Amino acid sequence: MTDETTNRNGTPETVHFAPRLATSDTFQSLFQEGMALVEETAVYLDGSGRSESKSLERPASLAYATESMRLTTRLMQLASWLLLQRAVNEGEMSTEQAGTEKNKVRLDKLSSATGGPSWEELPDSLKELINRSIRLQERVVHLDQMLYDNAEALTDSNDNPVAAQLNQLHAAFGAAG
Repeated sequence: MTDETTNRNGTPETVHFAPRLATSDTFQSLFQEGMALVEETAVYLDGSGRSESKSLERPASLAYATESMRLTTRLMQLASWLLLQRAVNEGEMSTEQAGTEKNKVRLDKLSSATGGPSWEELPDSLKELINRSIRLQERVVHLDQMLYDNAEALTDSNDNPVAAQLNQLHAAFGAAG
């Protein structure tokens, strides 16, 4: 997310909104939502989820085990990213350090089978937690791309304004086809 403004000399300058968003109340809300979802999921899986899973037929029980592991993995990766970004926001680490650590976090490879007969047999509570975690993942991935892909594009194209514009378009709209 960028916009253009002018400096004191009247020269256009690009204003990057992603870093401001990452340090805003919006990020704080995202952070709190993510941590609350981690906690809510842990309580569910250790409590009523455990009871619900015992009443499932074998195929649904296998799907429950698989999806609960995927859910836990997804939430741990999201929590790691959120904690890294909070550390940057609070000055505990640099953006470069976070970028290096962030490469250990896998946000884009986390999936769930949200369809099919086994999915329909899963407890509604688990399906709701999975769906919420997927929506949170999408928001974090989007913010991550705005923050880190755009920063890399700007670094790579400082001397080439055409490349800079193409990289900004790519960051905004993704790869076509």
